Amino acid sequence: MLDADLAELYGVETRVLVQAVKRNMERFPESLMFQLNEEEFGHLRSQLVISSWGGRRYPPYAFTEHGALMLSSVLRSKEAVEVGVAVVQTFVRLSEMLATHKDLASKVEEHDRHIANLYAHVERLLTPPAGKRKPVGYIWHEDDDRDD
Repeated sequence: MLDADLAELYGVETRVLVQAVKRNMERFPESLMFQLNEEEFGHLRSQLVISSWGGRRYPPYAFTEHGALMLSSVLRSKEAVEVGVAVVQTFVRLSEMLATHKDLASKVEEHDRHIANLYAHVERLLTPPAGKRKPVGYIWHEDDDRDD
């Protein structure tokens, strides 16, 4: 998402969001956020039909979903705090669910082992044995043509 869209989502001005990011650059490695280059910015301007005399003067920042979440820790708006709290609560609920469903997880693992074992047996049955096999059935030899 672009910085302007996230600023609207978090209830702050774009310049406030950008300032918060610049003050906390160590929290935003390239895997979480990057700034569009001039060519990308030019394409964006042409898509959004921004006039040459108005609109943004600098390329926007683009954030991954994890970068967007990281913003909630550096912004001070009510919306940013709510997002941060919601994310933490979600992770707590996930941990609780995993802890209470350990028996189900172990059953799934056991099932997976049985399936893998079954596939190994089927593969072994479908693989021809190594070495030369004796022919099966009647084998005709020239010597068998005699009428004795």
